[in-house]
Amino acid sequence: MRAYGFKSNGGPEVLEEIEAPTPAPGPGQVLIEVAYAGVNFAEVQHRRGEFGEPDGHGGYDVPGLEVSGTVVALGTGARGPAVGERVAAYLPSFGGYAEFAVADADFVRPVGTLPSAHAAGVPCVYPTAYGVLADAGRLRDGETVLIHAAAGGVGSAAARIARALGAGLVLGTVGSPEKRELADALGYDALFAREGFTDAVLEVTGGRGVDLVLDPVGGTVRRASLGALAPFGRVVVYGDLGRHADWTADVWDLWKNNRGIAGYNIGDVARRSPATIGEHLSRALSALASGELPYDPPTVVPWAEAAEVHRSFEAGGTRGKTVLEIGGPGTV
Repeated sequence: MRAYGFKSNGGPEVLEEIEAPTPAPGPGQVLIEVAYAGVNFAEVQHRRGEFGEPDGHGGYDVPGLEVSGTVVALGTGARGPAVGERVAAYLPSFGGYAEFAVADADFVRPVGTLPSAHAAGVPCVYPTAYGVLADAGRLRDGETVLIHAAAGGVGSAAARIARALGAGLVLGTVGSPEKRELADALGYDALFAREGFTDAVLEVTGGRGVDLVLDPVGGTVRRASLGALAPFGRVVVYGDLGRHADWTADVWDLWKNNRGIAGYNIGDVARRSPATIGEHLSRALSALASGELPYDPPTVVPWAEAAEVHRSFEAGGTRGKTVLEIGGPGTV
């Protein structure tokens, strides 16, 4: 089969078309003929070497955390999807930039009436958005949410999911005027420049602060988020887009000011609570297909342009969700 992978870490130029054996589904797995593959920032990190050196078949690693396509084979004991069914799948071990991919059945769900191009952008982003809001964030009815990277993949999903989960006020920060223009269409109650956002948030909330902050940025943004919290507010950390050095929170500051910090990592959830990913994926696909959650069509790019998409991600030039068109059936 054809795939796009890399045999050494580096810039986008290390991605190249390769020939690789078509994988066979193991016990509890399904084989998917891939129609589309979603692109996520974690795949940029994978390529750069932040998750280690390539160790895949033939010395190549194949990126890709989420795909849509058609089930073509089942491994022993695989339950749920049927051969011939259109599905979306989360791939915690990567492998989506390929004509075929294997996925654990726990992470595969039928897409129903949702177009496959739309579905390819769901399996990583939407379970993460549900997870940071409901699982790690413990969002309750009427609470106020602040979403950093408000126009990003998870941020865009979280803005709409937060409403569906009962948030009373949904605020966001963006890093550029272009991102603000994109976020304006997502229904935020207010948007702020990321630089110096704390004072603006306190002003909008009458000095109280917010109940929940979603932070994939890190660095000074993470530290400043603590100062924007209401009593018993929580900051949920789920990424480090700025590649900042780690920092240590002052436990006395958390204690004395009734603040909390939580973490969310979808890979760890997939290892230790796989059913949680499947539940969130089912919920998202159903809500998107029914129209309960609005969804903007993704930008569809030929998969030969994967390196250019990665380059745009690193430059902060992407808008909304981008998926690679791989081919195969199930492209409705």
